[in-house]
Amino acid sequence: QALLEEFGGGLVQAGGSLRLSCQASGRTFSRTPKAWFRQAPGKEREFVAAITWDGASTNYSDSVKGRFTIDRDNAKNTVDLQMNSLEPEDSAVYYCNAGMYRGSSYVALNYWGQGTRVTVSS
Repeated sequence: QALLEEFGGGLVQAGGSLRLSCQASGRTFSRTPKAWFRQAPGKEREFVAAITWDGASTNYSDSVKGRFTIDRDNAKNTVDLQMNSLEPEDSAVYYCNAGMYRGSSYVALNYWGQGTRVTVSS
């Protein structure tokens, strides 16, 4: 059984919006920091956004700051990524991750979903 499962990817035009959702299974993950990463073809996986276990603090990469919002619902064990003003450069497979914080920096642990593809057409 998958521990993390992503939903919500698809095809959208530039300037549009998508909302991704990550469903975690298991009570262990309900109080774990979570993050979204993405990987475009031919590129390394990169950090997108992270959120503390209680949702009190978030981090974003410079490339998505002001356009993407991460939030979570611990009662439902979900972490969502609202993506607005999408650009073709946002096209990638988006992955959910469970990790930890060291100070203010998110550290990914080896808990990944299978990914959901986002394609932004120009």
